[in-house]
Amino acid sequence: MNTPIRMLFVGDIVGKPGRKTFKGLIDSIKRKHDVDFVVANVENAADGFGITKKIYNELEPYVDAMTTGNHTWDKDEIINEFMNLDKLIRPINLSPLAPGRGFTILNVKGIAVLVVNAIGRIFMNPAENPFFALDELFSLYPNVNVRIVDFHAEATSEKQALGWYLDGHVSAILGTHTHVQTADERVLPKGSAYISDVGMTGCHDGVLGFGYSEALERFLKGIPKRLKVCKGNLKLDACIVDIDPDSGRALNITRISEPL
Repeated sequence: MNTPIRMLFVGDIVGKPGRKTFKGLIDSIKRKHDVDFVVANVENAADGFGITKKIYNELEPYVDAMTTGNHTWDKDEIINEFMNLDKLIRPINLSPLAPGRGFTILNVKGIAVLVVNAIGRIFMNPAENPFFALDELFSLYPNVNVRIVDFHAEATSEKQALGWYLDGHVSAILGTHTHVQTADERVLPKGSAYISDVGMTGCHDGVLGFGYSEALERFLKGIPKRLKVCKGNLKLDACIVDIDPDSGRALNITRISEPL
């Protein structure tokens, strides 16, 4: 039997404060928890909306894979760069004409690890059915036992439904997008780790990583004022998942929220 492998999955990195928090904590967290590989959601890394090649290069040394979501294309430059950025993936159930790839396969201690990004459809931009898209992908790689799913979705109902649907077929289903860490982490009955939302990395003294004054303008006055990333109470939200590489089953899942 192979030794279990340990993943650190980092919740949405929001703007420069999020990048500062991530870079300031990642090495100590990896040492403290003896992490084997790191996956991070980076779709909010560029001032809260999208990612650029420069920011990719800033984060790349610290991670093994970067996932995205509905803000994937917010920075125009990334559209032409996507295929050249090996660690960056976008939701697999976007248009088949969209640039980039929806998954990657890592080598972790000689073990193949498939990391895939999918996006929800409830209260989100139009996308293909994530259930069917993931089924199709997994059918192409039946011998890869360790499978990690970043499900970037708004509705907890859709996230939980996908969790039950994939239980026993993947190692972990980790929710992103809503930026609020949920307390429902568990290993489902057939061996898949699940959490509705991993949370976010950045300012926790605002609204989802942004200043609360701009958010209040929207809610009170109906004025779509541009959101600005906030800078206080910096924390890194993440989950640690231990995985049996032979079966692909999760052994446990632990959520963390580390202050900078």
